[in-house]
Formats: sequence, structure tokens, C-alpha cells
Amino acid sequence: MELLSTRTLIAAAASVLLMAGTAQAAAPAKYAKHTDAAAVFKKAGVTWTSSGKCSDWNKKSCTSFTRINKASVAGVIAFKKISGCQVVITGGTEVGHTPGTYSHRNGYKTDISTKVPCVNNYIKRKFAKAGKRSDGAALYKSPAGNVYANEGSHWDITHHNSKA
Repeated sequence: MELLSTRTLIAAAASVLLMAGTAQAAAPAKYAKHTDAAAVFKKAGVTWTSSGKCSDWNKKSCTSFTRINKASVAGVIAFKKISGCQVVITGGTEVGHTPGTYSHRNGYKTDISTKVPCVNNYIKRKFAKAGKRSDGAALYKSPAGNVYANEGSHWDITHHNSKA
């Protein structure tokens, strides 16, 4: 009888472990409001611009940080620190970007201006070439695993973590 209950306990424990292993990862921490993330960027010396001079995340011409992942904000700041470059954000979570799991809207991406030569030089010299995207954008991968796509007027960055 004791052997049976031990087997039952082992089977039950294995079942719990299997279920735990298949559980979804927790959602990333986010800044709820644009102003909260903007204050963090401002304190770090990161600037931003928008063609519409606005931050409404429901307007394509705005640059918004509403619901941006905290890791994405930290990643931009980390890039500024290691590169020593001026960083100007041109795109955040506002509507109008390509959808998907690792999208702007879901807080995983930012765009930074290519009008700052230091940014372009740093990415091209320090990050590994990673081929081309389906639209032809040259890809570079940072040692931290983040992907930088050169879209001409800006670098489209997919932040997989809070590093550069």
C-alpha cells in the first residue's frame, strides 16, 4: 500500500512539473502612460520627436510611449550610454506600425533617428551583420540579442531585453 501511494505522489509531482513547464511567461512590465516613460527618457538625456508634434498613441503622426515595455525604455537608455551618442526617438507604440507579437504597439520596438552619424557608425561597427529583412532593411544584432533594422530615416529596434 505504501508503494502505491509513493508512485501516486511521484506521478502527481511529475504532472505538476509538466504543467509548470508549459505555463506562459509573465507579461512584460510596462509604463501605463506616455508621460511616465517620457520622464525616464528625459532624465537619461534621450529625446524624441514626432511629425505631428504629439504623443497620442491612436494617431499615426505622433510618437507615443503609452504601454511601452520597461525593458525597451531601458534598452534605449543602455544604447545611449554604451554608444555615447545623442539618441532621438522617432517612433514608439503609436498606431500605424506593422503588427505582431514583437511589435511597436506591443511595446517591444522603438525607432531612433539615423540623422545622428554617431548612431549609424556605432551600430555598423559594433554590432554583427545579421542579413536583410524581407523588405530589404539591413539587420544588425547587438551582443545582447536586440535587432536593429536600418529603414533609411530611422533604426527600427526590437528590444528583447533591457540591454543595448
